[in-house]
Amino acid sequence: MDGNTFGKGFTVTTWGESHGKSVGCTIGNVPAQLRITEADVQPQLTRRRPGQSAITTPRDEKDRVEIQSGVQNGLSLGLPMMMVVKNEDQRPKDYGNKTMDMYPRPSHADFTTQAKYGIKSESGGGRSSARETIARVAAGAVAEKYMMDAFGIEIVAFTSSIGGIDLFPPTPEHPTPVTDPKFHEFLDNISRETVDKFLPVRCPDQAISDKMVQLITEFKDRNDSIGGTVTCVVRNVPVGLGEPAFDKLEAMLAHAMLSIPATKSFEIGSGLTACTTPGSIHNDPFVSTKGREVPPSVAKSGAYLKGFTRPKLTTKTNFSGGIQGGITNGAPIYFKVGFKPPATIGQDQLTATYDGESEGVLAAKGRHDPCVVPRAIPIVEAMAAITVMDALVRHFGPKTLSQYLPYYREPNEKGEAQVAAPDDQL
Repeated sequence: MDGNTFGKGFTVTTWGESHGKSVGCTIGNVPAQLRITEADVQPQLTRRRPGQSAITTPRDEKDRVEIQSGVQNGLSLGLPMMMVVKNEDQRPKDYGNKTMDMYPRPSHADFTTQAKYGIKSESGGGRSSARETIARVAAGAVAEKYMMDAFGIEIVAFTSSIGGIDLFPPTPEHPTPVTDPKFHEFLDNISRETVDKFLPVRCPDQAISDKMVQLITEFKDRNDSIGGTVTCVVRNVPVGLGEPAFDKLEAMLAHAMLSIPATKSFEIGSGLTACTTPGSIHNDPFVSTKGREVPPSVAKSGAYLKGFTRPKLTTKTNFSGGIQGGITNGAPIYFKVGFKPPATIGQDQLTATYDGESEGVLAAKGRHDPCVVPRAIPIVEAMAAITVMDALVRHFGPKTLSQYLPYYREPNEKGEAQVAAPDDQL
């Protein structure tokens, strides 16, 4: 079955179904000597985990990850790395009743999957289920661990809208946030720790977050669903990643994001704003980086400590979203991903039978989110990490990337990896 592997350098193959025994992934070209354990992967899986609030699915999964291969004594071997997460609260019988055997669920993959393969998965959407994204999040955590240790690359996503409630509403002065310097200052400083203070929706503004929770609750109470957007920023990316033609980095990011279940749109940098902005405004002038402070995460990264050359130029504005000609220019990469309302709702829906001979009412069963956006945050971060890591491997090669890792000290009393002092890196 094609379509289960992403990447050409850093390759991620996922497997498993929503209500099968487990889900997991196999990663190729993980640079050797990366200090990595389950403890580095688990936090992102926990952020994605269901059942954490009243506005998410009540499915009770612990999502504990196990590293099966490719790691020895806490260090990657440079060999295929496999991870698995067991499904502990699967209920395939929710999807095997007579009514659901007769009717394809509206806007689900039931009909299209059966048309393609000749069989309908009785496992809550099978490979089309968002449960598959557990494997992506696990792989993304490995990519992030390497990129932070070696280059100080930071990835942060957050909820930017739910329904018509927007974190960055248009104003007369700034009809789009892209033209507002405060928006870019926000992207430069936002952290996951800040985002996670605004649970359950992960929108970093308390008043707007409260309105979003209220809106989602209203849709849930009337057995309906609602969509929204996630905005993501990737900081401290080296210059030169991406290919100039069919594998432009923004094209690969679009591929990655639109492969996430329930996604419907992708905008990078100025996005649709570029269509109505004069070139004299939209062009990003270059300026020297001389005298600019080195970001803290970069200053302690292996590549920087080992003499990796920082770019001499950056841009004064960033309408391009950190990518020009398909190749990174060193400025922050930022983009927005649109998610549709979840297709499974508690209302009866009129639909046709699989054979097209009659119509009837489908009363959908199962446990589902009234809005997927809050739990999509770590998934968007994971696919961003996998995409950038793939570009790194294609640009440098896995053996060279191993050389950019810092020299590690022994873990501290909490089991956390420690980087050796700068004088010990050279």
